[in-house]
Amino acid sequence: MGGRPSSPLDKRRQQHLRGQVDTMLRDFLPCYREQLAASVLRQISRELGPQEPAGCQLMRSKKLPRVREHQGPLTQLWGHPPRWQPIFCVLRGDGRLEWFSHREEYENGGHPLSSVALTGYTVLTSQREYLCLLDALCPVPSGEHTQEEPEPLLEMPVNFPLFLQHPFRRHLCFSAATGEARRAWRLALQGGIRLRGTVLQRSQAPAARAFLDALRLYRQRRGHFGEDDVTLGSDAEVLTGVLMRELLPALRAQTLPGLRGPSRNRAWAWTELLDAVHAAVLAGASAGLRAFQPEKDELLAALEKTIRPDVDQILQLRARVARRLRVEVEGPLESCLRGRVDTQLSRVTQKLLSTVEAVLSTVQTLLAQGMDRLSRHLRGSPSSTRLRKEVYSFGEMPWDSELMHACYREAERSQKRLGQLVAPFGFFGTRSLVFGAQDLAQQLADQCLTTALDCTQAAQQLEKVRGRVLKKFQSDSSSARRRFVRGWLLCIFLPFVLSQLKSSCKAELPEFEGEVLAVGSPALTIEGIYEDIVRGVLLQRIDGELKKALGVSDMSCALDGCSEAPWDPTGADEETEAQRGTCPRQPGSGAEVQPLCSRPPPGTSTAVSRPHLSPFPSDK
Repeated sequence: MGGRPSSPLDKRRQQHLRGQVDTMLRDFLPCYREQLAASVLRQISRELGPQEPAGCQLMRSKKLPRVREHQGPLTQLWGHPPRWQPIFCVLRGDGRLEWFSHREEYENGGHPLSSVALTGYTVLTSQREYLCLLDALCPVPSGEHTQEEPEPLLEMPVNFPLFLQHPFRRHLCFSAATGEARRAWRLALQGGIRLRGTVLQRSQAPAARAFLDALRLYRQRRGHFGEDDVTLGSDAEVLTGVLMRELLPALRAQTLPGLRGPSRNRAWAWTELLDAVHAAVLAGASAGLRAFQPEKDELLAALEKTIRPDVDQILQLRARVARRLRVEVEGPLESCLRGRVDTQLSRVTQKLLSTVEAVLSTVQTLLAQGMDRLSRHLRGSPSSTRLRKEVYSFGEMPWDSELMHACYREAERSQKRLGQLVAPFGFFGTRSLVFGAQDLAQQLADQCLTTALDCTQAAQQLEKVRGRVLKKFQSDSSSARRRFVRGWLLCIFLPFVLSQLKSSCKAELPEFEGEVLAVGSPALTIEGIYEDIVRGVLLQRIDGELKKALGVSDMSCALDGCSEAPWDPTGADEETEAQRGTCPRQPGSGAEVQPLCSRPPPGTSTAVSRPHLSPFPSDK
């Protein structure tokens, strides 16, 4: 389509964007260093505290998350001017999409025409819906009339379209030959998008958790409380998304008035410019984080050496300060919880429980059907070689997007209603929540099949294996359900409570800062202690609600195995929430649900201390 800027980013603009990235990193990295120290303290504290009961452990699979590779011919709208051209597409196991001019080029090991990491994309299969989206990107100003020219998208209606839309990247327009082929590609692409998006939330590494907490702190200090989907992606992609959101208003104001031509041509030109800006920001963020890596490694090693010998003293001081600080904040905190949270906590809890129960029930049905299918194969053909092959195929079920689609659909059905329930609390991360439920279904299925399904035993004692698989799933899913809901409730309500207490409680913190600074440990900050208190009291509310919903006996395993026990100021700080950054949005994914990930904040208030960043230098 026409309307493209002749040069989206000249050297001057690229240099200006590098300066914006450098400024963001200068502000973000101190938060990251602070949270790395806190993560080391939590890790050591957790090692010294009570260990998680074996029966409650979850997600210890050593398998690397992946999507099943998918390939086949498609037609793509590309080129200048764009036109529909045949290509051969390959979705790699790491969630990267590549396309070649033809199949032979791929099979002979040739280089792809292009490739894209699927992070942040959304799949659309309606041409009308996509055209409406384009119209909304660059609406015609009121009173302005333009002569619309014929456009390829309108000239040639597409029977089986696949549109990949991204808020900051060039759109990708494909077409499949049949409805069946489009469905297979849609499911495969959605799996790749989820895999790329949840990489940080699945991670068990302390540095990943520290990164997510640092990002929350970075945005919170700019007045941005709440939750959204900004943490979907790798660390560099997440930082890129944060900066792009800050640049977008000024970028629109500077660019959109200068675009000419039909509205959809302007929309495509706008997405191409966004893509160039996104690429420049991503390159700068990636380079900055790579440059920080040696310092991060040295810092983690040094923190381990300095914190471990003094951990008892540090934890005792933290508990002592927390007892005094809690007296100051308890009144406003209780008032906020009673007036703003308690009234909705039960409804949100029930909706989350019903969502995850529907997902896990569907997984259990799939497992039972798979075992029954194996029984029929055994009765029809008792060949152990054939059965072994069938058992292996069944073991791959969690990575089969077609089979797992029924589970994933259950999570998606609740997205709209959940969004309505939690939006008043500034939570706009329902896509991340749905991804978390889908990951939970996949990982639970994989875990129970990996640990309970043995090819040799299946050929000999299939009924025994069937019982073990289903029993394993029921045990794991019971624990995972509680952890998932507990973690997401914290993710929904904690940023909101912190935002409500900002004016009344934050003023009390400087009074205690001297005592904390006297210890001289970077792992201890008064702001961290304050948030731990709020988190602990909120968790008590959440656990009480879960006990009412699930029963006391059903809660015991979850609480025993949770590293985020409610704050106990009398102990030597037993709050060993060592996985703050595992972000509960993936509670089933990485072992434990670590609600501590009161992750990044999104939509409530967007007051940023750096007002209206300009993506490009002024022409003055």
